Amino acid sequence: MLESVEIIGCFKTILDPYNGITIEIESLPNSKEEFEKNLNLLIKQTIKRRNLIWIYIDISKSDFIPIATKNGFFFHSCDENYVLVVKRLKENSIIPTAANHTLGVGAVVINEKNELLVIKEKLYSKVFKLPGGHIDNKEMISQACIREVFEETGIKIEFKSVISISHLYPHQFHKSNLYIACLAKPLSFDINIQDINEIEEAKWIDVSLYLNDNSMPEFSKNIVRAAIKNNGLNLNEPEFLKNFKKNIELYL
Repeated sequence: MLESVEIIGCFKTILDPYNGITIEIESLPNSKEEFEKNLNLLIKQTIKRRNLIWIYIDISKSDFIPIATKNGFFFHSCDENYVLVVKRLKENSIIPTAANHTLGVGAVVINEKNELLVIKEKLYSKVFKLPGGHIDNKEMISQACIREVFEETGIKIEFKSVISISHLYPHQFHKSNLYIACLAKPLSFDINIQDINEIEEAKWIDVSLYLNDNSMPEFSKNIVRAAIKNNGLNLNEPEFLKNFKKNIELYL
């Protein structure tokens, strides 16, 4: 969809698929007085023809927030440096749900000696588990897998496939957590932990010993068994995906 841009007061408004308009941080004026004046104009000129108004408010202009809420805006989501607020201009307007989950990734890495790569965390666990962690903002699954394994063990890997997806609730921030377990091939073998603040120990352990050790977490062991039995969902790059303007990974 082509973006439709309209200038209203000091605001550059961008039309979205829900017949809403979005105000980016760059369009915010410098003073509260200017913001309130232009906000009133914006509402007046769009109330009969649009469904929603979205405004990204930078943390440096957080004193704009009470002005927005006074004019019927409410919180939708946030990041480190902004709050996204939204106002319904029509009663039954659909507002897409804010992110309701966190994303994590783990890796099953088995070398030519049939040894499994495992880690022990300093704070959260005293058992050996699969290396992995949070998927960062804008990061793809395969990228996160490669990064996390290297940070926690120093091992370079080649991403192969997605083995399993698990859903946990409740988790951090009263959200769900989706954990994506992946299969990867080691490209190096010498342990050299990069994230020494988080990881206490990393090592290679014989797969059979790990699976038969009752002290090891059943969750991790089940994922390892699944990785051994099947190849999982492979990353595909069909021709039609080359026309996408957004980053996308397709697993089939």
